[in-house]
Amino acid sequence: MSPVFSEARFLTSAYELSQLPPDSGAEVAFAGRSNAGKSSAINCLVRQKGLCKTSKTPGRTQLINFFALDATRRLVDLPGYGYARVPQRMRQHWDRVLSGFLLERQALRGLVIVVDIRRGVGALDQALIEMVRDRLPLHILLTKADKLSRNQVARAVTAAESSLGGPAHGVSALSTVNRQGLDQLEQRCRAWLEPE
Repeated sequence: MSPVFSEARFLTSAYELSQLPPDSGAEVAFAGRSNAGKSSAINCLVRQKGLCKTSKTPGRTQLINFFALDATRRLVDLPGYGYARVPQRMRQHWDRVLSGFLLERQALRGLVIVVDIRRGVGALDQALIEMVRDRLPLHILLTKADKLSRNQVARAVTAAESSLGGPAHGVSALSTVNRQGLDQLEQRCRAWLEPE
């Protein structure tokens, strides 16, 4: 039984941990710096243009958004991090809610860390990797791959791999423009969402 990504539909949004849907089934979450292309990557995966709201303005996703694939499996779009213009209080709230979600959520099967391939894995991405590496399988998704040559993409993938460590984790590149690399992302998410 394989999850049908194209049947994804919006389920709910949560501002506080108390508003999360029941902690059961299987979830794959997407995290990343503001404007790394997180919402676009999810839209590409589910083959729906407007499921996740995308914006040129960083810091647009301010809630934890859940998308149901079926009765027991979900994709989760997390608020972007590292956007300087967000008030300090709001940033502290996100930090608390995000770390609570990532470290305590039992349904969470894997985390896709979305990174703009032109920027590479930054200090905030690395901090997130360190925080959850021993608890969750990770996949670094290098977006906007169409902006670089094939050689540059290969070098970026190798550089990202060195920041991960461990066979449970992986790296791939994705262009949402021509869907190059979509197979690898789909494969990874499918493996995490399949019942054991």
